[in-house]
Amino acid sequence: MEIIVNLDVVLAQRKMKSRELAEHVGITEQNLSRLKSGKARGVRFETLARICDALDCQPGDLFEARRS
Repeated sequence: MEIIVNLDVVLAQRKMKSRELAEHVGITEQNLSRLKSGKARGVRFETLARICDALDCQPGDLFEARRS
């Protein structure tokens, strides 16, 4: 199973830039970029909650599971 990160899609829908989100969440743009590209090894629930709060979304809006 593959996990797809749809953070770019949600950011575009909300008309928010990555820089704005990183500042609001309190993480670096580099870490946010890793998350967006799917290269992050994990994400803390606290960080995920802050992202969802900033984007007014649910975790399921950001991630999608696809069967291989």
